[in-house]
Amino acid sequence: MSNDKLAQLSEAGVSIWLDDLSRERLNTGNLAALVRDKHVVGVTTNPTIFANAMSKGDAYDERTKELAAQGADVEATIRDLTTTDVRNAADLFRDVYAATNGVDGRVSIEVDPRLAKDTDKTVAEAQDLWKTVDRPNTLIKIPATEEGLPAITATLAEGISVNVTLIFSVERYKKVIEAYFAGLEQAKANGHDLRGIHSVASFFVSRVDTEIDKRLDAIGTDEAKALRGKAAVANARLAYAAFEELSATDRWKALAADGANAQRPLWASTGVKNPDYSPTLYVDQLVVKDTVNTMPEKTLDAVAEHAEITGDQVSGRAAEAQEVFDKLSAVGIDITDVFVVLENEGVEKFEKSWIELLETVNGQLEKAKG
Repeated sequence: MSNDKLAQLSEAGVSIWLDDLSRERLNTGNLAALVRDKHVVGVTTNPTIFANAMSKGDAYDERTKELAAQGADVEATIRDLTTTDVRNAADLFRDVYAATNGVDGRVSIEVDPRLAKDTDKTVAEAQDLWKTVDRPNTLIKIPATEEGLPAITATLAEGISVNVTLIFSVERYKKVIEAYFAGLEQAKANGHDLRGIHSVASFFVSRVDTEIDKRLDAIGTDEAKALRGKAAVANARLAYAAFEELSATDRWKALAADGANAQRPLWASTGVKNPDYSPTLYVDQLVVKDTVNTMPEKTLDAVAEHAEITGDQVSGRAAEAQEVFDKLSAVGIDITDVFVVLENEGVEKFEKSWIELLETVNGQLEKAKG
């Protein structure tokens, strides 16, 4: 096996996606270089990524001035800028998309996070984004809130490929898989070719440790402290076990016989928040086939430099992972509450970023009108 650690990760069945996109990355050739040199085969975006991209540099200035001259409002300007970036990135990935039969070469764009609790508006927004970007290798990101689950099914039923985001608990993840199955069944009934519909389920990792570690520190016993940094990987391993379990059902086998594609687990939020932990913890400990790991560039570089890629670290480890959660419960961690808090915080953080994006772009429009 080569010494290229990112190549080793790819060879182990993990698709490497970059958790970042900006016009600067596209214009400078940086993204193309990551595809060529770092085995990057997809990109994910979210409101925070776009808020960061548009608050720095001048890559968006020219188009913003054009839109200001046309009288575009802030919402229309954001839609134009974000969907253009996603469309151009999708075009950059078309060769990867073709070479992988549509499995990779994917670029994700998220529905307005303010709609996370509104099923019908989420569906309408997903359809509008799909038509606006107008690229088959796009994934529309929909959060796995209770209101998001039926929106996921309804969007898939229209033949639209979906990245389900903000999944924290295995319990909710199982509902996401059910929503995927239902969406495919409805898509088939609506006359869509299931081979053209793809999906990933974005299971958030680092935030689980951040929240649980904080609670373990508050408990303060030796037993509690010994569990720090163990929950997130255990949670993801349990999620993969659920993926395998539901992939063995007759319901899935019937869909697969009709050409359906597996909804791969995607490990999201894999940048390590705690400097005491290995910067590659949520990559090399979650190596398993048929998954995606979406990383910020800092994590991508860390993996390239010193990850220990030693094969499958997930299969057959569900019992061991469950032991971690049994111990967490035993020391007083309310697991259910952890996941409620994480989902609410996840939605709130993206809403906050969206508002920051609105403010940034509004300021740029006002400046352009000057």
